[in-house]
This record gives sequence, C-alpha cells and structure tokens, in this order.
Amino acid sequence: MIAIALDDEPLALEVVRSHSSKVPFLNLKAEFTDAFQAMEYIQKESIDLIFLDIKMPDISGIDFLNSLNKKPMVIFTTAYSEHAVASFELDAIDYLLKPFSLSRFIKGCNKAYELYQLRNKSGQADFIFLKTGYEQEKVHFSDILYLEAAGNYVNFVLKNKSLLSRMTFAELEVILPRDKFIRTHRSYIAAYKAIDKIERHQVHIQGNQIPVSESFIQNLNNIDKR
Repeated sequence: MIAIALDDEPLALEVVRSHSSKVPFLNLKAEFTDAFQAMEYIQKESIDLIFLDIKMPDISGIDFLNSLNKKPMVIFTTAYSEHAVASFELDAIDYLLKPFSLSRFIKGCNKAYELYQLRNKSGQADFIFLKTGYEQEKVHFSDILYLEAAGNYVNFVLKNKSLLSRMTFAELEVILPRDKFIRTHRSYIAAYKAIDKIERHQVHIQGNQIPVSESFIQNLNNIDKR
C-alpha cells in the first residue's frame, strides 16, 4: 500500500516515517511540508493513502483534500481535536491526535489496509453484491441512481427499486468506480449520469432532490474536469 505524508512540521513527519517503517504492508514513498508540492505529486503518481495534517499555513488539510479530483484514502494527523467531526464527514479512515503512539498509528493503518484489500478485490467489476437480510443481491453500478446513508445502513436507490444494506460510505467509496459516482454530502453519493440538474445546494435526480453540503461543493465544481 503506497502512502505519502503531508505536514508543515518536519518533526511530525519524522514520527510518521519512523512508525511507517514498522508496518510491513505500508510503503511511505514521499513526505512533504509544502501542500502544493504534495498536490503536484498526487497528480502524477498513484497514491493509496495520505497521512494529512489539518492545520497548515497555506491551506488546511480539509481544503487540500477537497481540492483533489482523485482522492486517496486519508488518515488525518493533528494536534487539534475540534476538527474530528469535519474529518469524518469526509470519510477519513482515521483521525490521529498528536502525539500518537505506534500502536494507535498501526490501528489506523490496519483500517486503511482492510479497505485497500477490499478495493483490490473489487477490481474492474461493474457490479456489487449487496447483503440484504439473509440474501445477497447483485446490483449493477449502471442501475444505481444515488446512495443515502441510513444509520449503520446504506439505502441503494436504483432505477426500479431501493435496497437497504449494512455498509459504510467509507467502504463504498473504495468499491464504487470514481469516474461514475460523486459524493455530494456526508449522507449522499450520486451517480454522475443520473444527475439531471445541478444547483448550489442540491442536485436533481429523477424528481428527487439530493443535498449538496459545503464540504463537497468542490466535487461538483470538478465534474467537468473529470
């Protein structure tokens, strides 16, 4: 699993480097104190995971992540606990509060690796099997209009019906094709081709209004660039 680290504090990067060297499935390829250099690197290289500081002088870690068209998995690293809610709205894999121990670091890495393996298993398939009760139902990505989080479940709104399955958005975002689906809100993911109309605070899909939150407006602004 290929990772990079971005933090404006060199000492914090040293901690991530040291901890990373002890995780056998993790390959920390690069470290950055400059957010824009990291952004350029991500545009050119394939990255699975980024260890991302939130408070940086030029751009916050949250704004940095929102600026990326192709988002890797992210583990936020910060000394400020007040950003936890915002980070999990972006489906961060984990939130490490500095100073964090090796065991806490490994726990976050294990979470990321589980999703990394899930992504590799899904490969290039154009469908997903959903567990609904005691059964599993095959759903083609092309039949999905949008997804809505419902507690510990996700409601799959399809062209001809809806299905409720026990999943998380973090799991879905590594399974769903990134060129076909877009996150609009902490509780909604929409299919590009199903969107009939885009407004600042909502999108329209076959008569349904799907909310767009401030955290994900940039996703919609980048649609034409994909």
